[in-house]
Amino acid sequence: MGQKVTNLEIISEFKCGNMGGMRRSKATNSLEIISDHTKGLYEDKWFGDILHYTGMGKKGDQDLYFRQNKTLAQSDTNGVEVHLFEVLVPTEYIYRGVVYLAGKPYQEIQVIF
Repeated sequence: MGQKVTNLEIISEFKCGNMGGMRRSKATNSLEIISDHTKGLYEDKWFGDILHYTGMGKKGDQDLYFRQNKTLAQSDTNGVEVHLFEVLVPTEYIYRGVVYLAGKPYQEIQVIF
């Protein structure tokens, strides 16, 4: 944990896609989530040691049970291992380790400029 890696290393290690904040890999039965604080598209927030992560979907309301949002929402029962990477400096991914749901997924309004 805390290891700095590149996007290419994530792709190679987990056999996942090269873009997006949620990258599902069926080859490794994992979901890689990227909390990128440099882009400003979503506002992921830490409250203590719990990350409130914003799922996928750029337009309109996000559906908690669509595509990778569903994979993450059901990760406590579907057997998919979830790995968290955090970006504080562009192109530098910090591996935070395997993560688990801390509670029931919820929706909130975020204003995107």
